[in-house]
Amino acid sequence: MLRGFGSPGLYVQGPGALDRLGQICAPLGQTALAVIDPVAAARIGEALSAALPGMVIAPFSGECTASEIDRLLAIARQAGAQVIVGIGGGKAIDAAKGVQIATRLPLVVVPTIASTDAPTSRLCVVYTQDHAPSEVRVMATNPAAVLVDTAVLAQAPARFFAAGVGDALSKKYEAAACAAAGGLNFHGYHPPALALHLAEVCHSTLLADAGAALEAVHRQTPDAAFERVIEATILLSGLAFESGGLSVPHALIRGLASVPELAGALHGEQVAYGLLVHLALSGDVAPLERLVPLYRLLGLPLTLHDMGYTGDPGDVIAQIARTAIARATYIRNFAHEVTQERLEAALAATEARFGAAR
Repeated sequence: MLRGFGSPGLYVQGPGALDRLGQICAPLGQTALAVIDPVAAARIGEALSAALPGMVIAPFSGECTASEIDRLLAIARQAGAQVIVGIGGGKAIDAAKGVQIATRLPLVVVPTIASTDAPTSRLCVVYTQDHAPSEVRVMATNPAAVLVDTAVLAQAPARFFAAGVGDALSKKYEAAACAAAGGLNFHGYHPPALALHLAEVCHSTLLADAGAALEAVHRQTPDAAFERVIEATILLSGLAFESGGLSVPHALIRGLASVPELAGALHGEQVAYGLLVHLALSGDVAPLERLVPLYRLLGLPLTLHDMGYTGDPGDVIAQIARTAIARATYIRNFAHEVTQERLEAALAATEARFGAAR
């Protein structure tokens, strides 16, 4: 059995980390193309220009579609880019990854929100114009560097921070399920023990510090708890999912995105809900004792209604289950076969448990 682990070449985190961008890019190439979303440009454009003068700006349109990647790729080629810098949220970063896949140039990632663990990974999720996932493209290597300025992240809306915690909370259960089922990680190998240990540390850090870190977000000033949680939601979670593998919580995203009212929920919100379904499917509901209070503190969804669905959950449960099983191969990373009937029952149990409590 072959085990494999991958990671970015460099990870730098802390207040003022953005100031190191020029220093980090210099050995990688002289001409930098910055794929940046408009919100990030408005927030940090001045600091970015000071950190990396002479960069070519390629504004991101807002959705990581195949056509958007092609548009950015044309800008990169016209500029003679030697290094790509992805700046913003997960979709802007994925668009920059799409350009990297086509050019094989070094990629530096600068997240401006902590809503997912996308920054460290090789994966590029491509969407349709209707915001539904359509394909996953994969870089040959992880990003050359990931630069996380926590002074910037602390000023982002609390909902994004909460979504990042929601995305990361599942990794302990997903990596364990993948390993137990003999599944493969996103490098094509069996998960090593290190990936499972990272997932455990990630989970325990979030349970211990996410509440205090939320206070730092409200103050818009990073502190020690915030630093630990950001390291967990971006670095530990990213390494854990890519080298540990995924299971039901992420597979369920495909099903949730098939319902128009749910497609607008943030990735981490969908994963947080998927973790509840995963636990119901496994029959292990003991973790809910600690998870549910944290969900409520952060505003993470416990039901489909919490994610914006206004109808009867029973009307869409079969569709969600069917789409998840058909479109996400890693739903097989589970202790037993996840059938339509079992997944529908877990969804219904989750809705009954938390819907009745409201």
